[in-house]
Amino acid sequence: MLCKPIFSALTPLLAPLVMLPLMTACSPSQPTPQPKADSAPEAKTKPAPAAPTAPQPTDTHAPPKPGATKTFTDWTVGCDNALRCTLGSLLPDASIGQDNLTLNLTREPGPVANGGGKVSLAIETRNDQAATKRPPASFTVDGKPIALRDAAALAAAIANAQSLKILDANGATLATLSLKGAAAALRYIDAQQGRAGTVDAVVARGPAASRAPTPALPVIAAIAPSGAAAKLTAAQIATMRKRGSCDIGNFPDGADPTQFAPEVHALGGGKSLAILPCSTGAYNLIGALFIIDGATITPAQTDAPSGFEETGANSATPVKSVVNGSFENGILTSYAKGRGLGDCGVHQSFVWDGTRLRLSEQSEMGECRGNIDYITTWRATVAR
Repeated sequence: MLCKPIFSALTPLLAPLVMLPLMTACSPSQPTPQPKADSAPEAKTKPAPAAPTAPQPTDTHAPPKPGATKTFTDWTVGCDNALRCTLGSLLPDASIGQDNLTLNLTREPGPVANGGGKVSLAIETRNDQAATKRPPASFTVDGKPIALRDAAALAAAIANAQSLKILDANGATLATLSLKGAAAALRYIDAQQGRAGTVDAVVARGPAASRAPTPALPVIAAIAPSGAAAKLTAAQIATMRKRGSCDIGNFPDGADPTQFAPEVHALGGGKSLAILPCSTGAYNLIGALFIIDGATITPAQTDAPSGFEETGANSATPVKSVVNGSFENGILTSYAKGRGLGDCGVHQSFVWDGTRLRLSEQSEMGECRGNIDYITTWRATVAR
């Protein structure tokens, strides 16, 4: 998957490096020197105090409640649990499948006076071959030029405009985006972030000072993966297939036999996660989840609906599952596509807390209209 360009300034925060002096130890095998008369007593060297350690964040045990997404004509919008909100452009049905660009605008929570409310933008170019040779360079809104990285000016301009064009470096038009529904989507963000009627609003402006809240992210105390992954026996695999209703007959004729083999990953504490392929379609592979602890096999538990369970579709297995799942760096991901183009569906990330899999991030796109840059609806801070 190619990376999309995200045009926003990021300032890295560099933590200072503290250097502790090395202490020289005296060997007890050396003879003790005798003090001379009238000599001053030798100063005793005291050990350096231990550097304080940062306290480990406490798990907040917050039940996941992903935000909802809404559609206003040709724009879709959603906010996550920390009130970071994003609106994204949608393509006309007739142009889906052709080379097209889409645009997402994201606004951070909090009052502008306190450093909040920043706006960033992302232009999705993966579905446009021309943009790989002629990258976006600027915008025009009703003919007025706007710099590529001036996301705040762009958001303000499209709130009361008819036409948005994305231009290349020569001023040629790469895409023309409909602005129908853009003002309504921005007004929705003003309301969700508590800005309506205040000086910080984009559309619903008023004279009041901003009181926009900045909710804290929930914390998950996760276990860092360690140890070796379990080696499954044929009998254990058969047991998992039976419990998950994962019949090999669910796979199409002529499918690669390696598709049937489970993936096993060490979780730590002697436990492993098994992702057992259960059934497959044209672009979705459902994997049932099990925890292996020695000879004991139990279906994995999650703190939120996972895979197709989240979308409301039939997961085809009675145990928890992921779609197109993978496990890397201690993160289990699921990507349930609504269709092969990938312009609708749900992407999820889970981490292991020693007992169950916890939802650490979720993004989604409810409209199958060409935008593959999903909107984040849930986030958590993962502490290991």
